[in-house]
Amino acid sequence: MSKECEILIVGAGIGGLNLALNLHAAGISCRLYEAVPEIKPLGAGINVLPHAVSVLDRLGLVPELEKVGVKTKESIFFDHHGSFVYSEPAGLDAGYAWPQFSIHRGDLQFVLIDAVKQRLGDDAIVLDRKCTGVTQDDNGVTATFVDSNGKPYEVKASVLVGCDGIHSAIRKQFYPNEREPRFSGINMWRGVTPMKPFLSEASMVRAGWLDVGKMVIYPIRNNIDAEGNQLINWVAETVSDRPVVRDWTRAGRLEDFFSYFEERHHDWLDISGMIAKTETILEYPMVDQDPLPRWSFGRITLLGDAAHPMLPRGSNGAGQAILDAPCLIEQFKKYGINEGALTVYDRIRNKATTDVVLFNRSAPPDTILKEVHDRTGGKPFKDINDIISREELQAISNRYKSVAGFKVEDLQKKPVTSSAA
Repeated sequence: MSKECEILIVGAGIGGLNLALNLHAAGISCRLYEAVPEIKPLGAGINVLPHAVSVLDRLGLVPELEKVGVKTKESIFFDHHGSFVYSEPAGLDAGYAWPQFSIHRGDLQFVLIDAVKQRLGDDAIVLDRKCTGVTQDDNGVTATFVDSNGKPYEVKASVLVGCDGIHSAIRKQFYPNEREPRFSGINMWRGVTPMKPFLSEASMVRAGWLDVGKMVIYPIRNNIDAEGNQLINWVAETVSDRPVVRDWTRAGRLEDFFSYFEERHHDWLDISGMIAKTETILEYPMVDQDPLPRWSFGRITLLGDAAHPMLPRGSNGAGQAILDAPCLIEQFKKYGINEGALTVYDRIRNKATTDVVLFNRSAPPDTILKEVHDRTGGKPFKDINDIISREELQAISNRYKSVAGFKVEDLQKKPVTSSAA
């Protein structure tokens, strides 16, 4: 069987779609194979930070993202009593050359899907193909798939990139005895709710702490109706002694977490009311997996969540998947479409994403809230400056930006390429 394309991409999520667009821009042929028979706009809100938006900008996608997302203006922190802790500008307001987008994951995915179909053709994404394994030789790779009826398929290419997410079949092939995901002791519930705009109308809020219930809240769509409402995304996080099931689409129950938040009626937002009127609630454990020693095996490699699943605590999961692609393309340009390129890509991006995975465990941005909660013992305060200085809080934020690769001055010095995290 002749090769269908140079690069076979397993998975048509954000990482795989972005990779396809970057490959097309570089003149490298590819095709995506996705397990589901129909792609639906699943999930809830995510944030795409400026370093990742720079990649999407080079693909000409920012105008489309502006139509469906919200350009974040500020990151702001409160304690669980609703008292102000810290704020800093975000995106363009912080001096970046690119915005930060708060956006529904499905909206981002469909912007990418539309671009792939327009640029690569309607047949660039093959649905209903579940990967069951891959073999390779000196000439290329052969991937096997089955459809929902169990019919087998075989596809050949020069290189295969596993972008098949947290339940990656490609990852499992090379690490069949990998330990179970590492549970952080935190479960999350999330939803989206139509609401009147609050604060700056483009604020990303983190409020409270895990011991007493923590919230992350931000708008992801503007003007969703004639009344000027926004679609507000919220995530509730609480400590737990056991994880819920690791499934992004699993339904959650209000009674499992609402007691932490039912008294939170703040002057800047009625959190309790927002949660209570949410129609669909999802639940998910806050888990990650230990960094792998390597992602690349000959002509096969991993990208995105298949390579580096991380705790969702720094708005970096989708962003790091987006950043993987230009690094991989850069190595293809230098070394050709071969295992040498995959080896160099692995070395560069594995180190960069491992730093983020480990830092998300120890000192993500919400460490600001932990520090305040610990110093106050969870009790109300009148003035945050009596508890901790703005300089200390700013230092916590800057440490994370430095590790994750999106300090303003770093992005102004160089474009996001292989050496950026």
